[in-house]
Amino acid sequence: MASPILEVKDLHTFFRTREGVVKAVNGVSLTLEEDTILGVVGESGAGKTVTALSILQLVPFPGQIVSGSIRYNGKELLGLSAEQMRPLRGKEISLIFQDAAAALNPVIPIGKQVEEIIREHTRMGHRQVRAMSVDLLTQMGIPDASRMMDRYPFQLSGGMAQRVMLAIGVAMKPRVLIADEPTSNLDVTLQAEILQRLRQMRHENHSSIMLITHDLGVIAQMADNVAVMYGGMIVEYAETRALFARPAHPYTWGLFQALPRLDSTARALTPMRGAPPKMVDPPDQCPFLHRCPKATNQCRTEPRPKLQQVGAGHQVACYNQISYAEASEAR
Repeated sequence: MASPILEVKDLHTFFRTREGVVKAVNGVSLTLEEDTILGVVGESGAGKTVTALSILQLVPFPGQIVSGSIRYNGKELLGLSAEQMRPLRGKEISLIFQDAAAALNPVIPIGKQVEEIIREHTRMGHRQVRAMSVDLLTQMGIPDASRMMDRYPFQLSGGMAQRVMLAIGVAMKPRVLIADEPTSNLDVTLQAEILQRLRQMRHENHSSIMLITHDLGVIAQMADNVAVMYGGMIVEYAETRALFARPAHPYTWGLFQALPRLDSTARALTPMRGAPPKMVDPPDQCPFLHRCPKATNQCRTEPRPKLQQVGAGHQVACYNQISYAEASEAR
């Protein structure tokens, strides 16, 4: 087993609103090992993006990291000032935002935005910075990159904007890259190209990648390990093959039941009943309780379960896990 480069333990990030306290991240614990890809999967609103923003301490107001631990390469990040975090952002840990068109500054040419990250972390001259920026955009598949440097984000397609975000994200060859839904709203051809770029970066730069997505197909292609997130917490953590072979949490099992299969066309898809929980002052019990087909009295009376080991590298937060026979139905 590789050594961990990034460790998140019992992380809580809350948003205090007029309606109450939104517990967007409510006890997340996960580990990203060196030179691996960790897939973080879950429905919209599960807390995936807020977890990513918390790691870099970029949670927008009125969000606040209430408690927990975030360790990068053995160093605790929580408690560092903005000035102390600045050398880490972009160089050691980089974040590719979900909506590239919205993340890019609309009034600054894309070339200047790529150059900014290079100037921040190096002492290169103007010509060197520009040459490196053109080279990065070329590597990301942008044609005539030298001319495109002067284009504004609104002049780019969604795929081009995503490539620019990738160029910014990989510019300094970070040890940790957090990719938040990098293939959302792209057609399948562009999705395949973006994923291939991430694979190349992993092998060429030996970067560790946290890949946030709701697409289990992308997880199957890319991830070494998977963290399944629901209701602001990790409900299952496993090696990818083990998770697909034997999902142990009822929520994970439900995701597989609703997944179309080319090798099992006779099996009817079973949609998951109910809706994700509201994260405003959630109850102390398991967040999946009201949708769970296997809920027991213990689930209704005991505090939310913590991750427990159920196999080699396989952890589940559940009082009544899916049996092997039930898991077989999801395959």
